[in-house]
Amino acid sequence: MSTGGFRSRSKSAKAAAHTKPAKPAKAPKKQPRPKTQSRVDVPRQVAYEVLGAVRAKGAYANLVLPKALRERRGRGRDAAFTTEITYGTLRTQGVLDAVIERCSSRGLEAIAPEVLDVLRLGAYQLLYTRVEPHAAVDTSVQLVVEAGQEKAKGFANAILRTITRTPTQEWIEQLTPTEEIAGVAFRHAHPEWIARSFALALGKEGNREELEAALEADSQRPIVHLVARPGEISAEELALVTGGEEGRYSPYAVYLESGSPAELEPVRSGLAAVQDEGSQLIARALTEAALDGPDGGRWLDLCAGPGGKAALMGALARIEKAQVDAVEPAEHRAELVRKATRDLPVKVHVADGRAPGLEPGYDRVLVDAPCSGLGALRRRPEARWRKQESDIAELNALQFELLRSALELTRPGGIVVYSTCSPDLRETRGIVDKAIAELGASEINAHGLVPGMERVGEYPSVQMWPHRHGTDAMFFAVLRKA
Repeated sequence: MSTGGFRSRSKSAKAAAHTKPAKPAKAPKKQPRPKTQSRVDVPRQVAYEVLGAVRAKGAYANLVLPKALRERRGRGRDAAFTTEITYGTLRTQGVLDAVIERCSSRGLEAIAPEVLDVLRLGAYQLLYTRVEPHAAVDTSVQLVVEAGQEKAKGFANAILRTITRTPTQEWIEQLTPTEEIAGVAFRHAHPEWIARSFALALGKEGNREELEAALEADSQRPIVHLVARPGEISAEELALVTGGEEGRYSPYAVYLESGSPAELEPVRSGLAAVQDEGSQLIARALTEAALDGPDGGRWLDLCAGPGGKAALMGALARIEKAQVDAVEPAEHRAELVRKATRDLPVKVHVADGRAPGLEPGYDRVLVDAPCSGLGALRRRPEARWRKQESDIAELNALQFELLRSALELTRPGGIVVYSTCSPDLRETRGIVDKAIAELGASEINAHGLVPGMERVGEYPSVQMWPHRHGTDAMFFAVLRKA
C-alpha cells in the first residue's frame, strides 16, 4: 500500500545572488495565475472545509456550516447532502477512525491531517450513505489532490477501495469491543467513558436497551423549541402564528419541526426566542419553588450568559414585580445577556459568580453551572470527541464553589436551583450531595415542579433525557438554605 499523505519537511529556499547591475532592469510583468475549476462538487467541498475548520481552529460545525452554505448559496438537496455528510462524519468519527486504521499500514497519527479529513469524509459516505462507491472514492481522491497532497492520492484510493470490499455491518462486527458497555459505545459512535457516564446516570431505571436509546438520541437532530415570553404572548398564540405545536411540559414551549426560527416575526420582535424546553422548565422551577417566608422580589442568576434563562426569569419577574440580578464574568457574554433581557427588570453585573460582590439576602438564586455539556451532544456533533473525562474534576471544583457562593447570597429560607446540561453524576448528584453534607442546605423534592414529566430519576432532583422527554439531558435540584 502506498504511504503517501504523510507529513514531509518543506525544502528551504535558496538565497538569491546579489549583483549590482549597471542599469536597473525592469521587473517582468507578472501574469495572473488562471483559477483552476474544482472537479469536486460544492457539497463535498463545503463539508471538507468545515471538517478542516473544526479540526484546525476548534470551530463549531453548527456555526460554521450554515455560514458556508449561505456563502455558497447551498439550498435544497445540496444543503441537505452537505449537512448529512458533514455532521455524520463528525458524529461517527470514532467508528470511521477504527475502520481507516484497520485498512492502513500506518497509524492515524502518521497521516497528514488534511488527508485524514478526506478519508473520514469518504469513509462516512461509503459506510453510512447510499452514495455510489465509485463517486465517494473518486471525489475523495480529487479532494486529496486539491488539498495539495497529490502524493497521497494513491494512498487514499487504496484505503477507500479496501473499505468498499466489506459491508458496513461486517466492519462494525469486526471492530466492536467484546466488553458490553464498550461495545454499545462503539456501535453508537461514543467514547467509552461517556457511555459509562450515561449508564451510571440512568441508574436503576436503565438497562442496556435504554443506554442504547440514550446514545442513539445523541445522533438524532433535535427539533426547534421556542419559548413564548410570558406577559407578551402565550404558547397557544405562538403556535398559531408559527404553525408549531404547543410543548408537552413547559407552559411557554412551542415545537417547530422545521424552518428557520430567526425569520419568524415573533422571534424578530422579541415576543419569543429559541430555547430548549428543559431550560424553560429550570427557569420556571426557580420562580415556582416554595420559599420559607415571603418572596421579597430579589432574584439572582449567578451564571447568566448567554441569557436565555435570565430572559425568562426577567419576564416572570416583571409579572411578579420582582428584580433579577444577572452575573456573567465575560464582558462579551454579558452583552448577550443585556440584549436578551432588554426592557426587562434585569440588571447585568460583570463579575465572577464565586465572589460577585453583591449584597446577600436573595430569595431565589439560579446556579446554571458551567459543565461538560454531555447533555447537549446532539447539538454539536464534534463535541463527543473533543471532551475529555479529565476535565470533569476541574469543573467539579468550580461548580461547588459557585453553589457555595449561591447559598451564601441566599437568605435563610430562600431557595437555590442548581442545574447543569449534563447527566454525569459527578456534576449533578455529586455536587448536590456535597452541598447538603458540607454547607447545611436541605433538598426539596423537585418532581412536582415538572408536572406531567415522568421517569425523571430516583432522587428528589430532576434528570431529563432526550430519549425520554425530547429535551436536552438537563439536571436540576432545589436546595433550601437552613
